[in-house]
Amino acid sequence: MPAIPRPAASGPLRLRDFRLLLAGAAAGQLGAQVTLVALPLVAVLELNAPAFQVGLLTAAETAAFLLVGLPAGAWVDRMRKLPLMIRADVVRAVAMASIPLAAVADVLTMAQLYLVALVTGVATVFFDVAHQSFLPQLLPKEHLVSGNGALETIRSSAQVAGPGLGGGLVQLLGASLAIVADAAGYVLSALFLWGIKQPESRPSRVAGSSLRQDIAEGLRFVCGHRLLRVIAVTTGLANFFTATLMATQSVFLVRVLGLAPGVVGLVLAASAVGGLTGALCAGRLAARLGQARIIWLSLLATGPFALLWPLSGRGAGAALFAVGSGVVFFGAVVYNVAQVSFRQALCPPRLLGRMNATLRFLMWGTLPLGALAGGALADAFGARTALAWCAAGILVVPLPLLFSPLRRMRDLPAADAAEDAPADSADPAQPASVG
Repeated sequence: MPAIPRPAASGPLRLRDFRLLLAGAAAGQLGAQVTLVALPLVAVLELNAPAFQVGLLTAAETAAFLLVGLPAGAWVDRMRKLPLMIRADVVRAVAMASIPLAAVADVLTMAQLYLVALVTGVATVFFDVAHQSFLPQLLPKEHLVSGNGALETIRSSAQVAGPGLGGGLVQLLGASLAIVADAAGYVLSALFLWGIKQPESRPSRVAGSSLRQDIAEGLRFVCGHRLLRVIAVTTGLANFFTATLMATQSVFLVRVLGLAPGVVGLVLAASAVGGLTGALCAGRLAARLGQARIIWLSLLATGPFALLWPLSGRGAGAALFAVGSGVVFFGAVVYNVAQVSFRQALCPPRLLGRMNATLRFLMWGTLPLGALAGGALADAFGARTALAWCAAGILVVPLPLLFSPLRRMRDLPAADAAEDAPADSADPAQPASVG
């Protein structure tokens, strides 16, 4: 793939339907980021849950990627994407609204939190797979990097505002009532998506194909491609250790560093500032350094800053946690924009749902495992030790990329060349790609 040009001002943003997609993403992401702070604090502050139960809650939010990740792609490829996203938003809004209602009635339990996390996780799997498969229907290939960069900018902006807003709402209303913002965000997202007018016909099915055959075709496409394999392994590792962080950071910031909910929100917002900066810089960095090179360089250069997490202390020492998160998430977003844009340009339209779902299964299926590991480590050895293991793991994440053909490429191959390349035609000077 050639070097990526700087996005033009008259690019995807001039399309009304894409602007509505962005607005829906902004509303949904802002509410979700409030919950990122509020939901663990419901368990920690209102239900007095131990660290392992907080980790289990984080695992429940992401377990759907293991439970329904693969069949979701085959189902999505058989359905119209836009109505599916709207229905998923409605399900998530109703599930989240049940938490403040139960809290007001004084019947809220950890069991309900687990159930809500699981239901919203299943809906999120279908929403995300459909969302990534719908974008190429709105935008031509030459605008996919700009479009994904805009979506990452929206997501990162929500990550900047959401944790601070969430921490403030928790301090003002209580953790459970703050989750009303998430339910409202999903409702707004559904309304924006409802306004999209892009024609979308129901995908045609291949005669005689079964769900099992469709899933197998998606697996063959991903696992048979040398670059997709290494991206799947790398992102799976990154997500495992990110989930370890998510499962332990609230316990660490509240019980070890003694921070108030509002300050917790501000500290967590630092990671989003880094992510927003990464989204804004991703296109320029890929154009200057090369889209293949930026995939591994972004993780290699920013990963060592994760070591600041376990070194954080009380008072001003909490700033170390914020700095580490900001730099690490800068690299993560730059990496994400580059690899997602490549995947979308590479894949035939009829396989987009299965390709995205297969990769989500392989890459996001590690999230519940990482969350359980984080909760168990924090329970057994303390949250600081769990963060130290997490930071060490982040340093390992770029290794599959460095031992793959990507390390010697400047730009990714054109979609046709990449698709036609033999599955195991790795550079003979390099070890075989991971996967």
